[in-house]
Amino acid sequence: MSCNFKIKVKFIGFLLLLAVLGMVGVAFNSCKSTNTGYKRLTYDEGVVINGIKWATRNVDEFGTFAQTPESAGKFYQWNRKKAWNVIGNVIDWDTTISESDIWEKSNDPSPVGWHVPTIKEIETLFDDDKVSNERTTKNGINGRKFTDKATGNSIFLPAVGGRNGSDSKLFYDGNTGWYWSSSPSNIHGAHGLGFGSDKAYWGGSSRSHGFSVRPVAD
Repeated sequence: MSCNFKIKVKFIGFLLLLAVLGMVGVAFNSCKSTNTGYKRLTYDEGVVINGIKWATRNVDEFGTFAQTPESAGKFYQWNRKKAWNVIGNVIDWDTTISESDIWEKSNDPSPVGWHVPTIKEIETLFDDDKVSNERTTKNGINGRKFTDKATGNSIFLPAVGGRNGSDSKLFYDGNTGWYWSSSPSNIHGAHGLGFGSDKAYWGGSSRSHGFSVRPVAD
């Protein structure tokens, strides 16, 4: 047997091995995708409304976005990095209140390039001359849509409700929404954006509550 023939046989065997390993890798990844059924999203193009670039989706697990604009994502307590489920009961709920005068960067659950909005950034959504808002439904989910009158750019905030700070119980889910700002209102409270079935508003609430986060670009 010639030396060239042996080399060709070994080379063909090597190619076959690569092909087998590739098939195994594809099968593994496919199983992994099927088993988890979940892909973590860290990128969002965002839209500009009245000079502020808003993400089109809520924050989900720390550092990730929810799957779709109508997905609920997770709840967060003010200046805390732990994510809480928006359905069912939870354990180890923290009833204490953060005494910080800022939402610290290390606790900001927003993906890289984004941050929890300040109350000043939230207030830009309530400039009636430039932004309109209305109650609407997206893919069967109730919520509120804010639209830039000049460009038509809009964001949809799902009505997720929240968790009570004293006992973690869910309230008003499906009818109202509350979205944190990074700005404190007093030693026990912080500002945020809220809405019900009739109108949207901004105001203060207890920092121990669990609410949604819709980030803005850095």
